[in-house]
Amino acid sequence: MPWIQLRLNANEETAEKYSEWLMAAGSQAVTFIDAKDTPIYEPLPGDEVVYWHNTVVMGLFDASHDMDKVINYLKGIHPDKQNMQYKLEQLEDKDWEREWMDNFHPMKFGNRLWICPSWREVPEPDAVNVMLDPGLAFGTGTHPTTALCLTWLDSLDLTDKVVVDFGCGSGILSLAALKLGAKKVIGIDIDPQALQASQENAKRNGVEERLELYLPKDQPSLKADVVVANILAGPLRELAPTITAFVGDNGLLALSGVLEEQAQGLVEIYSQWCDMDPVAVQEEWVRLSGKRH
Repeated sequence: MPWIQLRLNANEETAEKYSEWLMAAGSQAVTFIDAKDTPIYEPLPGDEVVYWHNTVVMGLFDASHDMDKVINYLKGIHPDKQNMQYKLEQLEDKDWEREWMDNFHPMKFGNRLWICPSWREVPEPDAVNVMLDPGLAFGTGTHPTTALCLTWLDSLDLTDKVVVDFGCGSGILSLAALKLGAKKVIGIDIDPQALQASQENAKRNGVEERLELYLPKDQPSLKADVVVANILAGPLRELAPTITAFVGDNGLLALSGVLEEQAQGLVEIYSQWCDMDPVAVQEEWVRLSGKRH
């Protein structure tokens, strides 16, 4: 079915109101994107949703919908009808889900680790293969920050090690650690949907009995052999004492979700607890790693 997409420029105060207007005008779905590439964090359960200062609100309409009527309706209720900024786009008629699946290929990280979508044939049956369906949570291995962490995990001997995956998302790093020999992984995330996706992916890989999942309010107190935190620089700064508290004596730590210009500041913070190694870089993103003093 062909579609028409209507984009409205909004801000953190008007985004939700515009969403309601689009639904009232007959939109089949509404999504929000950041117009300025500004990071924003997933809210804690029960917290108010926060939108970007420059938000694009996108409504999806059936191509047969009368869009002139929609525009006139919006201009009639918009507080600045003369300057309402919008854009109409014709979307190609295609099976979007099938196209996404067709373009998601198995990917290799390091010497032995593969991330494979469940609908694809495994390239190397004797390698360490993680079968992954991304589902609701971020984390397929395609983003440089995830790739940097996967390559780092592949370089370690994780046999019988305890690993903490702080900000586990889809569980991709947890699953990789378990498939690489870890005895147990503790996954922590603020989003209950991430924990659900991690659990489902763990079952798909037959490692659910060795994966423990927690919201931050329930996270256990323990010392791990390896800790990996692939989040963003802001939370990494704020949560440094919490994250490093998981690193046991001579334990290893990896941090990612960090831009090159943010790396030195984090090295200075985390050097209070760990000897930080030189960074690994992919595109503009870096991974920091270190060892407990």
